[in-house]
Amino acid sequence: MRIRSSFFSIFLLSSSSSSPSPSPSPSSSFFSSSRFSSLSAMSPGANGDFKSRVTVVGSGNWGSVAAKLIASNALKLPSFHDEVRMWVFEEVLPNGEKLTDVINKTNENVKYLPGIKLGRNVVADPDLENAVKEANMLVFVTPHQFMGGICKKLKGKVTGEVEAISLVKGMEVKKEGPCMISSLISKELGINSCVLMGANIANEIAVEKFSEATVGYRESREIADTWVQLFSTPYFMVTPVHDVEGVELCGTLKNVVAIAAGFVDGLEMGNNTKAAIMRIGLREMRALSKLLFPSVKDSTFFESCGVADVITTCCKDCELSFCSLLSIVKVIVALLTITVGGRNRRVAEAFAQSGGKRSFDELEAEMLQGQKLQGVSTAREVYEVLNHCGWLEMFPLFSTVHQICTGRLKPEAIVHYRDHKA
Repeated sequence: MRIRSSFFSIFLLSSSSSSPSPSPSPSSSFFSSSRFSSLSAMSPGANGDFKSRVTVVGSGNWGSVAAKLIASNALKLPSFHDEVRMWVFEEVLPNGEKLTDVINKTNENVKYLPGIKLGRNVVADPDLENAVKEANMLVFVTPHQFMGGICKKLKGKVTGEVEAISLVKGMEVKKEGPCMISSLISKELGINSCVLMGANIANEIAVEKFSEATVGYRESREIADTWVQLFSTPYFMVTPVHDVEGVELCGTLKNVVAIAAGFVDGLEMGNNTKAAIMRIGLREMRALSKLLFPSVKDSTFFESCGVADVITTCCKDCELSFCSLLSIVKVIVALLTITVGGRNRRVAEAFAQSGGKRSFDELEAEMLQGQKLQGVSTAREVYEVLNHCGWLEMFPLFSTVHQICTGRLKPEAIVHYRDHKA
């Protein structure tokens, strides 16, 4: 296997801070410990005069749930300002009212999270620059295809000791290779970015069913603990992991596996087939992650962001008796009952039921009420990376998913491919 050093350099840049080196590079200066000098002020009781301000950039299904979680904690924690701003992409509802006005009047996102009160301290703001003004903690949670434009609008507008966390599942692909969203945020805005990923079906968390998530961080355990504190509730348990790239790639790549699982459901191939597809998908997730970032830890795939997210995203109303999780250790998980499943699986199921005759764009518009799919665009981006690197044969499932999505192969091809060891 031939690997181009110039291509790999973009991946190793953001992970180099976790490896010993003679001196830090200028491009990674925003990861230095000096950036976290204000953390003591963010800690409860450390400085009664300072209160962190939080803005959630995004207001879809998951963004609204994130705002609800944060708002409940902001009221309880003395180190946080009570008000939590939420940037809303303005929309006019069928009754002629603006979405932001309705959110602020009813305390409810009637379009993307109906029936759930967000907290009286959540303030919807349609002006992106105004929403982030004075905030020193930014939570990004939008469809990944919009993040490039958002960062460009905020470039030069975010100043001072600001920390970010990305809940965005996806990546940007340029001709020289992929760029993870956390790296995009850091590069464009000059701020450190952690990530939060996990088995998080937003509607279940909204009604306070128990769930988990994983915070991935680079250098500072302090800032990771601050994010854990801000998100954690009795029904939402958050664990920090020193592996940004591993956590983020799990959240990104599992959507491709979910599309594959949806094809299996649509063709009624059964749970044995789905378990096999999930195992193969998780194996390809691990292999690609470690090729792109050698620093990725095997243990990350046992966190909520790894195997748990694959399971909950790929399953619907079914019971998996046994599912092999990681090929490297042949782990068996027994008696897992999943009640919902993610939007990627659901739309892929409908696509397969139509024999591939209905487009994903059509099904997305019909089934998701304005929400966006991530798996189809991520499958395309992953395919571009694999093709650029000459790795297509090493990742047959990822390659096949993209070709089915684009109509080159029929949905039945999901189980008819040559299995190369990754």
